Formats: sequence, structure tokens, C-alpha cells
Amino acid sequence: MAEKFKLTIVAPDREFFDEEVDMVEFNTTEGEIGIYAGHAPLTVIVNPGILTITQGETVKNAALHAGFVQILPQEVTILAEIIEWPGEIDEERANAARQRAESRLSEHSSGIDIDRAQAALMRSIARINAAKLK
Repeated sequence: MAEKFKLTIVAPDREFFDEEVDMVEFNTTEGEIGIYAGHAPLTVIVNPGILTITQGETVKNAALHAGFVQILPQEVTILAEIIEWPGEIDEERANAARQRAESRLSEHSSGIDIDRAQAALMRSIARINAAKLK
């Protein structure tokens, strides 16, 4: 049996998750990371994508959009700006947001904030991918 560690995920509007887990995976600005108990201490910045939580045979997924993560050997804390379970995602709204972001990026207008449009596109894709995991 794998050693467990505490995973706490806090968002501005709620405590999203606070349980013992076997593993957690998510995207960072440096690439995808998987964490087990005993991981070296580290602080990372979240990139939008799917957060995967493994608890024994149970796997839970969520759309994690932005935030910071503190990794300690027996505890991981995620301070999430936005995080959603698949059932909380409005797929129609996520698809509309994706279309808007893609449209902004294809315009190449001088008034468009490219970084903001790319971030909106990444968030919408994370929502769409997470919603498919219902």
C-alpha cells in the first residue's frame, strides 16, 4: 500500500478538498507534475489543465485554472484562483468562451491583449476537457 499525504485545495470561495491521497497530478508553468508522499519541498505556479487526485482505486478530476502550490514531503497545499469539479462546468459556456478566445487570437488587432486571450483559451480548454470526464 502506497504512503499517503494530505492534500488541501483552497479557492477564494471555498475549501475545495482536504483529504489524504496517494497521488496528485496537475500542470505547472514548467510542465506536468505528479506528486507522491515524500516529494522534495517545492513551490510551483499552476498552468490551466486537469487536476487528477488518486485515492486508492478512486480517481477524481477537476479543472484547475490558476494558482500556487506548496509541496512538502507529507503535505501539498494548492491555493487555487479557480477550480471546478466536472459536474460544476457549463459545457456550452466553456465552448462559447473557447470560440471567443480563438476569435480574438485570430484577429491580430493591436487592441487585443494576446496573453489574456491565450490564458482565456487555456482555461476554456481545461473546462471542456474536465467536463468530458463527468
